[in-house]
This record gives sequence, C-alpha cells and structure tokens, in this order.
Amino acid sequence: MSYAPDELYGICGMMPAFSAANASDLTATQTVDVEAIHKGLDRIIKDGVHVIATTGTFGQCWNLLPEEFQTLVRASIEAVNKRVPLMLGVTSANPREVVQRMKFVRDAGGQGVLLGVPYYYKLPIRDVVSFYQEIAKLFPDLSIMIYHNPTNHRVHIPVSAFQQLAKVSNIVAMKDSHREPLEFQRLHDIIHGKISHFVNQVQLYPYYEMGASGCWSHAIWSGPWPVLAIYDAVVDGDVNKAKRIIADVSGGRAGRGGAEGDEVGRAGHERHEYAGYIDFGPPRPPFSFNMADTEEKARKGAVRWLELCAKYQPEVEARRAKGEKTAKQRKAV
Repeated sequence: MSYAPDELYGICGMMPAFSAANASDLTATQTVDVEAIHKGLDRIIKDGVHVIATTGTFGQCWNLLPEEFQTLVRASIEAVNKRVPLMLGVTSANPREVVQRMKFVRDAGGQGVLLGVPYYYKLPIRDVVSFYQEIAKLFPDLSIMIYHNPTNHRVHIPVSAFQQLAKVSNIVAMKDSHREPLEFQRLHDIIHGKISHFVNQVQLYPYYEMGASGCWSHAIWSGPWPVLAIYDAVVDGDVNKAKRIIADVSGGRAGRGGAEGDEVGRAGHERHEYAGYIDFGPPRPPFSFNMADTEEKARKGAVRWLELCAKYQPEVEARRAKGEKTAKQRKAV
C-alpha cells in the first residue's frame, strides 16, 4: 500500500485538466497543457497544498481521450515528484476502463487513485461495495481514495456500506461532502483512523472537530490563501475565525454540498482562467459553446476571489514565516 490514512490530511487540491490553446476545438485530439501542469502543481505545492487529486469532475475525467488521460497522468507524476500524496483520478462509466486506467497509473509510477463508481446506471449499494472490493483486490499496491459524488455518480453511499469498505486495507481516503452532521458522526464511528475523510472547504467547521482529515477544494486554483486560512483556523480551534472566513469564501451560500457550484458541471468560462494564479486554459467542448454567456461572470468571480487572496495571504504567509508547526504535527497534538 502506497499511502497510509494518516499521510492524507489537510487541503486536497482537486486539479483541473489544464487545457491547451486548442482545447475549445471539437476536432482537437491533444488538449492537455503539460507545461501548465508542471508550473501549476509546482506553485500550489510550494504555497502549501497537502494532497493533489486529478481527473475528478472538475478535472474532466469523462472529457479526455485515452491518450490525453495518459499525458495528464505522466505529467502529474513528474510534476509532483512525490512531494505530496497524489491521487490520480480513474473514474469511468465502464469498470473495465477503470482497470485499464489503473494499470496505466501503476505502470507509470503512480501510488494512489481517486475512484468513483461506474455511473451510467445507478448501482445497487451491494454492487458499490463489491466494485470497490474487487478493484482493491486487483490493485493491492495502489491506495484508493473513494470519490463520493452522489450528484454525478447517482448513488449516495450509506454509512452501512462502510462496515465492509473500512475493512479493505488499501481504501485509505474519501472525497465527500454529502453528509449531514448525524450521518457524519455515525460514519466516523466506523472509518475513523482507517479512511481519511475530506469534506468541502466550507464544511471544515464543524466537521474537522468531528473527525474530518481536511477538505477538498477547486477554489485554490485561483489562489489558495483563503482556504489555507480556513484550515489554519480549524486546526487551531479558532471557531469564530473559521466561521468568519467560511462566510467570506462562501458568500453566505454554503450548503450541504458546498458553495459556488463546487459540485456542479462546468458551464463555460471559469474564474480560474482570469485569476492569473495558474494557466488554467480555455474550456473544452461542450463548455466551449456559447462562451460569451459566461465570460463576464467568470471575470467578476476572479476579481472577488483575488480580493479574498489579498485579504488572507499576508496572515497565512506570516504564520509560515514564524515556523508554525506543520498541519500534521498540529493534528497530532
């Protein structure tokens, strides 16, 4: 097993599928910008992200050709260079394609995967459990992060399923957000210490106090400092500060599954294109259609997020300069 549960904590950056200049062309066959992957991952790791996960919904696991997927995997492994845990997304509607993708990840030197259920048909819960058990058995040397996305995968994995899933030694983490507090507590009676649990960035309070290992975020790709500030606050137990920052980040719209469209499909231009933190690249089809309709909103979103970065970056960097304990050390206290 490549990653132990206690190695997976903090902020999990859900990586975009960095797109090249030709990405909006419906006939393009290689749209992954390798240079942008290297630059973007190097920057976000140096700025403090703790885990990287690729090719989820935001990372367009469903919207890359096989050769593009392979290009992204190779580039991500090279760019991360084992500085932080890297979970390579292998979700597919076709379970046999999942196996092929995991073979490629393993052969390329990957150590972990982000894996959702086959999603074209809604799976019975017994088949969800069997799917993860069988995949884990085929790849005992790869660590698995469960990708729980009921919106897109059509299944809410209930607490009862984790009685079996928590017994699978190489299932070590879960990306989640669709749990009410009571369900969350019941879940942690089963998985705590066995499966690291990442919730949405605006759920870090109160879920960190209830056992969450950290949060996942798309927003960090416009600049990570507001999310880093949330994490520092909850780790320090500064509840009032955490609430204030979460309110800032969510704009008052935080809900069960997160804020500002973190779990919905892309719809054209995004603020990451205009924030300037990374070379995000243009939308791929079908989001490249009718792009004029989304550009203004994306630009406004970038301006708002950059204001939050300007607000929180100084205190995050000042904390680091003082030599504060690492997130792992603080969590162990």
